[in-house]
Amino acid sequence: MPLKLYRRKGSNIYSYRGTVGPDGRRQRLRGSCNTANKDIAARYIAEIEKRYWDGHFDGPGAILTFRRAVQLYKAAGKSDTCLDPVESYFKDTLVKDINSGIVRQMAMELFGHCSGSSRNRLAITPVQAVINHAAKSDFCQPIRVERFPIEKSEKEPATLSWVKAFQGAAKPHLGAYALFMFLTGARPSEALAVDRRDLDLKAATVIIRQTKVGTERIAHLPAVLVATLANLPEVPGRPLFVYRRYIDMRWSWHHTIGKAKLPVLTPHCCRHGFATELLRRGVDVVTVAWLGGWASPAQVLKTYGHAIKRRDLTDVLVDPVLTHAIDDVAKSARKMGVI
Repeated sequence: MPLKLYRRKGSNIYSYRGTVGPDGRRQRLRGSCNTANKDIAARYIAEIEKRYWDGHFDGPGAILTFRRAVQLYKAAGKSDTCLDPVESYFKDTLVKDINSGIVRQMAMELFGHCSGSSRNRLAITPVQAVINHAAKSDFCQPIRVERFPIEKSEKEPATLSWVKAFQGAAKPHLGAYALFMFLTGARPSEALAVDRRDLDLKAATVIIRQTKVGTERIAHLPAVLVATLANLPEVPGRPLFVYRRYIDMRWSWHHTIGKAKLPVLTPHCCRHGFATELLRRGVDVVTVAWLGGWASPAQVLKTYGHAIKRRDLTDVLVDPVLTHAIDDVAKSARKMGVI
């Protein structure tokens, strides 16, 4: 039977139920019209029926909504990181009506306060991933979206002394969080996602789920970090470092910096310090990339190579230990074709 309007007992809101589509391919549907106005509800179900008939005559691309494309994406086991804001923005917008300009407009409306790289990661990447996944099944056309320019700026790396000073002024879980990133190279969001079940303190290892690259890695826990984590109070129902989201932790982070009267650094600067210190101590760039979960050694050199551009490097002329360290980094760079 076609879609029919009705109201549930005790409710003024109209709902619908029934079947749509040609014989042999009819689909049973039911849902809410989200309105108490019968005329609006009637137009709502008429639009639903039209979409299903358009899909029958013109192909699935004629009726595929962004919400449905997200469902297909999640059903395939893909990561749902960053999907909620863009799904809430596009809702039932037809995918065929979403183009590069509209996606960039969405990025500015939702994340205009963020950097270009953040808008690319939080808005453009998830939308492209969802639509292009649907395109692989011939539900729609693939999409390409022009990226926002990425502002190149040298990041100030955290040092062990900075981390220790921060830890001394912070609450236990926040202080441990900073030390964890500095000694494992975990990204801020990856560290927040760590659960106690991911730890093996006897083996001095932790499983880090690398959401940015979609893989896992096992990181070593230096003795000082093992001791810190072993003595960290457990908060029932909370992850290892208590905070579930970056935004929930941000105020406490900056409050602690002010309390300790430290230079202002972001949590990511701890990961930056991880790479910087290893490079300065002569660890080759291939190993640094592997230890920190970077996609490639070239990415490490491109992002962190500036960290060895220090005026006091002229000390290597009289310090043979430093000379060997810088030579090893230079060899790695030449091998990668960076210098």
